[in-house]
Amino acid sequence: MPDVAELYQSLILDHNRSPRNFRVMADADRSVEGRNPLCGDELTVWLRMDGDTIADVSWMGKGCAISKASASMMTAAVKGVARDDAEALFENFHDLVTGKLGDDKVNSLGRLAAFRGVSRFPIRVKCASLAWHALHSALLAPGTSSAG
Repeated sequence: MPDVAELYQSLILDHNRSPRNFRVMADADRSVEGRNPLCGDELTVWLRMDGDTIADVSWMGKGCAISKASASMMTAAVKGVARDDAEALFENFHDLVTGKLGDDKVNSLGRLAAFRGVSRFPIRVKCASLAWHALHSALLAPGTSSAG
């Protein structure tokens, strides 16, 4: 049976090769651009809200495998989720990749726990969190803005 690290690596590679929700959203309420000049990652996250719920979310961009996989998995995790729950997920994910999330909470992130090892590589934290910061910015204020 493969170990957890191999499963996590496989999950990240799958989302990098076949990103989910990778499209421009024509009917979005909000969009945010994010850039990571250290790695060259660039992306845009689009949201369509239905009241306080993320009715749809998508992204487009280019970057390293960690950045692309994180954006893909983020969109899958927050679609159909209430704003407050998405914000809590953002906080927990950020704590995970910066090494601040307690072991007791890691499993609550499900597949997103695949990014746990990022905390050992500080230069990759920005890669993993770029899409999440864009999402956070989009949830704070309607319209188009930048994150990075």
